[in-house]
Amino acid sequence: MMHNQNQILLDQYGPREAMEYDVVVIGGGPAGLSAAIRLKQLAAAKGTEVTVCVLEKGAELGAHILSGAVMDPIAMNELLPNWKELGAPLNTPVTEDRFLFLTETKSYKTPNWMLPGCFQNHGNYVISLANVVRWLGQQAEALGVEIFPGFPAAEILYNDDGSVKGVATGNLGVDKHGQASASFQLGMELHAKYTFFAEGSRGHLGKQLMEKYQLNKGKDPQTYGLGLKELWEIDPKLHQPGLVVHSAGWPLENDTYGGSFLYHLENNQVAVGYVVGLGYANPYLSPYEEFQRYKTHPEISKFFVGAKRISYGARAITAGGLQSLPKLTFPGGVLIGCDAGFLNTSRIKGSHTAMKTGMLAADAAFEALGLGRQFDELSSYPAAFEKSWLHEELHVARNFKPWMSKGLLTGSVMVGIDQLVFRGKAPWTLRHTHADHECLKPAANYKPIVYPKPDGKLTFDRLSSVFISNTNHAEDQPIHLTLKDAAVPVNVNLARYAGPEARYCPAGVYEYVKTDAGADRLQINAQNCVHCKTCDIKDPTQNIVWVTPEGGGPGYPNM
Repeated sequence: MMHNQNQILLDQYGPREAMEYDVVVIGGGPAGLSAAIRLKQLAAAKGTEVTVCVLEKGAELGAHILSGAVMDPIAMNELLPNWKELGAPLNTPVTEDRFLFLTETKSYKTPNWMLPGCFQNHGNYVISLANVVRWLGQQAEALGVEIFPGFPAAEILYNDDGSVKGVATGNLGVDKHGQASASFQLGMELHAKYTFFAEGSRGHLGKQLMEKYQLNKGKDPQTYGLGLKELWEIDPKLHQPGLVVHSAGWPLENDTYGGSFLYHLENNQVAVGYVVGLGYANPYLSPYEEFQRYKTHPEISKFFVGAKRISYGARAITAGGLQSLPKLTFPGGVLIGCDAGFLNTSRIKGSHTAMKTGMLAADAAFEALGLGRQFDELSSYPAAFEKSWLHEELHVARNFKPWMSKGLLTGSVMVGIDQLVFRGKAPWTLRHTHADHECLKPAANYKPIVYPKPDGKLTFDRLSSVFISNTNHAEDQPIHLTLKDAAVPVNVNLARYAGPEARYCPAGVYEYVKTDAGADRLQINAQNCVHCKTCDIKDPTQNIVWVTPEGGGPGYPNM
């Protein structure tokens, strides 16, 4: 329906203006910006010119970036070896690792000599990824990269032979009925010899490319987590710069994959968050409420005495690892970063992996451009990945998520054996057998979970949280959370699964309300959407499809 409406507007107001580049990058995160920087570095070293542009849907670079985050500087060292002199915001070296197993009232610290290497962070930095991305953007622009924030790539453009020709940005000033308003502006076309897709987890265009070119053929189903995060300013007496705390166990049941992070940054700030694997079965589970509950544990709440919450956000995490990586190339383009799924789940780190993939893809594109090639497959990119330290790192981590999905006790023991005894080189690879949306069981199998009411000091409701995420969308625009069939939510999701959308969404977008006639209907509060993509992933019938809104979304500060 939305595509048809777009075609009508194009027929009426077209053709769109087009800009030509050697490489167009979709997404101004660590993968996309690293690719752009690398391309310009290679061109400068050879004394040639390569035109590169980056499209970013956030209102500014970093506005939609959300990550824990502890960063391994390995890729940064390769991309910009003088990053310290250039003022990169890697200001807080990790000073201590703590890994806790939580019960409802107690905590048990794992002795550091028993911690697998994936939980040891010596040499890494506690960062704000949004600030790192803003800084990478400055480096890219200094090298001549053109960056266009606030322009979501809404459509893939194809050549007659089926290769990717580039993208088009969304139209502006379309009202909620899909009609052109007084402020209507046609989208812009960006054509490239090669297009890099770096949209982050569950990319809207990446998903279309996987389907069109069958990039997932012969691969395990992809699996995801939902990461929720808050930024707090805490009492200086309780602040320990560089302290990294992870936990498993309570409040989740032992059969549900998930865990927490609590990172002490600079300026008396603490990033606290929770990750829940989206392969969970109980439709009554609410990742948001589990996160709020986690903060009340005595071992965690002690950090927040007299503290003030600054920001909140949520984002899906692509967690399937090596087994679930799609084919990375197709005619005219590549997938990089979390659009493909390069996160190292065992280390809870994806920034250095994303940066490395951007650099590897840039190397392949620069070589191809030098040979006068265009619109073909950059097959030297996956070949270089397979020979890189990144492939080795992901190979070592490949069994972590499958083991941990078997339950906390079994998983912890087997991960210990896998990482400490076999050093990640066990002669077997465990498989992912189900996509996350297939894992939800009927509500009749479960009792509703009664979550405590928020106190407004340590725990909060969704809407007050969305408010401090600075999320904003124009009210009069088409709803970007589209339904393939409007009858499915009530007839299937509510009837069979007790309406799980209202619980898995961390932003209060979905709620079931009664009509005047007393019938149920799904109300979609699209203006609350923090672009986390959880609905697109977890909806049991895959009836919800996230598409790019006109603009807006969260306005994260240093998340």
